[in-house]
Amino acid sequence: MSAERNSVLHSWCMQSQWDAPTVVGGAGARLHLEDGRSILDMSSLAECSNLGHQHPRVVAAIRAQAEQLCFVTSSWGARPRAELADRLLELAGFEDGRVFFTLGGADANEHAVKILRQALGRPRGIVVARDRSYHGSTHLAMALSGDTRTQALVDPDAMRVSHVEPPYAYRCPFGSGNDAECGERAAAAIAERIDHLGRDQVAAVIVEPNAGSNGIVAPDSYWPAVRRHTADRGIPLIADEVMSAFGRCGEWFAWQRHGEAGRPDVITLAKGLTGATVPLGAVILSGDIAARLENQVLDTGLTYCGHPLACAAGVAAIAAYEDERLIERSRRLGSTLRQALDRLAERHPVIGDVRGGHGLFAVLELVTDRVSRQPLAPWPQTPPPLKALLAAAMAEGVSFGSRGNLLLLAPPLVIEEQDLAAALALLDRLLAKFFPID
Repeated sequence: MSAERNSVLHSWCMQSQWDAPTVVGGAGARLHLEDGRSILDMSSLAECSNLGHQHPRVVAAIRAQAEQLCFVTSSWGARPRAELADRLLELAGFEDGRVFFTLGGADANEHAVKILRQALGRPRGIVVARDRSYHGSTHLAMALSGDTRTQALVDPDAMRVSHVEPPYAYRCPFGSGNDAECGERAAAAIAERIDHLGRDQVAAVIVEPNAGSNGIVAPDSYWPAVRRHTADRGIPLIADEVMSAFGRCGEWFAWQRHGEAGRPDVITLAKGLTGATVPLGAVILSGDIAARLENQVLDTGLTYCGHPLACAAGVAAIAAYEDERLIERSRRLGSTLRQALDRLAERHPVIGDVRGGHGLFAVLELVTDRVSRQPLAPWPQTPPPLKALLAAAMAEGVSFGSRGNLLLLAPPLVIEEQDLAAALALLDRLLAKFFPID
């Protein structure tokens, strides 16, 4: 039994049913458990350990910063904070922009909305978001999310949030059988909602450009169309890149796959920003948005905003991504991953759809029947055979991520190619065992 079993309140679970092994260390794509086992991490834990575990360059940077300066408030300057902000603006190509640092992804999204409402002078401006999205579990972030875990806890209308249907091409809510058309119609739904609400009533649109815990990977047609519709209406577009940035989708930021046609007004970050070594989030503002705030008092604050230790970790993480060419590596291994999953789909009828593969992020949607596309269990319930598969994989030293009837594959970008191949071979064997072909 874990040492935490009777003392810690754990997220997203029933406390009476929680139990998990204790992790005592890690290296690369592997976690070391208290019982002596080594586990291959095929989900980067919460899709956040992009650099693997205990990356030596980041650990060294944290140690060096701790010996020099652990903390100073944002009312004073700190060199790591300035250096990280400059690097983020450079990577995003946001000349004359600014960065507001937060503690994680949820409050990055909250602050993005708060800052835009102030910048536009619309303190009660409506935010258009998507169903089946996830933007965090703080109060406004839950309202922004179209997630089954948060819907019962908040009133989106009261928090001035309006949801539209997602670009879920496999089960297109608009009835389209064509992926590109489904993406375009989902983007058009955002435009129609803005027009219905009134442009002067809307403060922002917030969308995940690619990866998300909902397992929906939008068709390539979607993001550029969202950008076009929002730009035509003068509505700022927030790219929630908390999960999809820093190589996860094969680029520094997932929107960059679309070039200038996909450039948002605001980017929110966390997770891979430090490789999850230290909690840190960020809101990157375009030059236009930043200019609107230049002569205003910013009505927000965080004690640990731009914490020097966290920012030093972020600077080191970016250097590691660059020097080890991990963005390019993710793109290459992502293609390998996608090809291998497509081959699995040919052998296992339980795989209804394969999504992703632009980088080291991919989704398998499991169904009872490919023709009807009936999911193995109603969303977001995890079907018992999938639970059994996950337990069997863990017993053999591999941890896969899942949600509902989805398998989420998002290993650290540093994973060894032979380990990736071995994990996929194990998945092949376990799919045959737990989902035998009749």
